[in-house]
Amino acid sequence: MRLFTPARALVLIAATSLAAGAPALSAYARPKREPVVEAPPPPPPPPAGPVGLPDRLIADAAGYEGYMSRVGATSPGFTSAETVSAALKNGAAYEPKAFIRGAIAYGAIAALKDPNFVASLRNAGNTPDHRRQMVADILSNPIYVVQFKGSDAAAGLAREALGAAALQLTQTGRLIRQAAYDVQHQSWSKVQVVDLPGRLHEVEAESAEGIAPAADEVPVLQKAATGATPLPITAQPLAPPYAPLVARALQVAAVAALGEATDGAYEQLASMSNDLETELCLERAKRDLYQCLAVSKPNYEDIFCMGRHEMLQPAECVASGAGVDLPPEPAPPPAATQTRIADRSTTHHRSSAHHTTHHGSAT
Repeated sequence: MRLFTPARALVLIAATSLAAGAPALSAYARPKREPVVEAPPPPPPPPAGPVGLPDRLIADAAGYEGYMSRVGATSPGFTSAETVSAALKNGAAYEPKAFIRGAIAYGAIAALKDPNFVASLRNAGNTPDHRRQMVADILSNPIYVVQFKGSDAAAGLAREALGAAALQLTQTGRLIRQAAYDVQHQSWSKVQVVDLPGRLHEVEAESAEGIAPAADEVPVLQKAATGATPLPITAQPLAPPYAPLVARALQVAAVAALGEATDGAYEQLASMSNDLETELCLERAKRDLYQCLAVSKPNYEDIFCMGRHEMLQPAECVASGAGVDLPPEPAPPPAATQTRIADRSTTHHRSSAHHTTHHGSAT
């Protein structure tokens, strides 16, 4: 029998009190849950910059386009020694590296006309990291851009832009070369050029300068590069592989489409905008021009040097670099009543070919 002692009574009272107050005490003892606050979503990656090219590359393209348009529009209707001299210096006013850089930039602007090419690149470059990696791949591998939708259409536009200018210069060069025969019925054409060494020095000085862009052409090409006012060029898609100038133009256009062709990227893009074979071809045309002028005496022979070495040869260089076939040569002109003009280009080419081969082996 359990004894009900005072101590046991106190224990029972305490236990009963705890039991009765348990719900209330446990409610106060349970720790409060902090409200769950979800972390805000990360900000979207910064969008790609606007489509476009560095201002200096636009100026290069404007210089090239202006030169090809200006020289390609040379009239064969010479009326004096002064008109020949002016046209001769005008056609000599290019430096090969600047010429090629401008040609590639102009081809890139034409390629940017294709919206699928631009859109597919921008969709792939949807983060800064993606764009940086894509630019590295584009610059290191010309074939990389072929995988993007619209690259064949963009390549066709680039080749058309380069090929059309080369074709126009070819047609003009042939007219100028023919004018060297046609003009011989005018007495001034048979007069010896005044100050032959000075004339050659002036031409060489013009050749050392870069091509000055036409001021009105720069804003036109800026709008074309951004897509605001595309160049009025149409062309069929072109399947790879691509000729060097077209491949380089696609690379530059791809970087421009990603919005990464900023002014700070000019040097990198300019160093890529070159082709050794085209450069050697243009340098050979320059040497042939100088050699032709060094031995020509009457004005009509200067006209021949202009048509052959200032127009036809550079046009052939661009056409070859762009993968464009030029129309065949027409039949030679009748020479019954004309003073014969010795085509010294055969001698020039032997000398130039030997120089080029030697130069190539040294490099």
